[in-house]
Amino acid sequence: MKQFETELPEQYEALKKQANYTSSWRDRLEAVETLSGYQHEKVIDLLKNRMQHDTVYQVQVAAFEALAAFGEDVERPSPARFDIIKNTDKIFLRIKKSLPKDHTVDDFADKLKRMRVDVFDAYEGDKGVEFMKWLEERWAKL
Repeated sequence: MKQFETELPEQYEALKKQANYTSSWRDRLEAVETLSGYQHEKVIDLLKNRMQHDTVYQVQVAAFEALAAFGEDVERPSPARFDIIKNTDKIFLRIKKSLPKDHTVDDFADKLKRMRVDVFDAYEGDKGVEFMKWLEERWAKL
């Protein structure tokens, strides 16, 4: 069985902040992966929070796997069936209306990234390589 550190990591506060950073799912994933080597009550609480509340499924699964490795009684999270961020269509529509009529999906993606990096990042992390295809489909339906 794998051995874990039982003390809090020296950089715990920075990792905690990184794990809750809404603008970058990659930063959250990296923090979760780093914290998965430390079996401490505060780390377990933070990982449970990420597993239950992160918008990106990949981060939820990483937190679940760490908790399971610690021997915690947790259930694997299910992928979101609907939009991972509330009122996504309203956000998209507002951005689309702010652009010229002849704008492209790339213009739309650029503006989304500038105005709502949290939304852009969450969906990019959730959809992976299919993100731009998915975004184009959503954009076309607006």
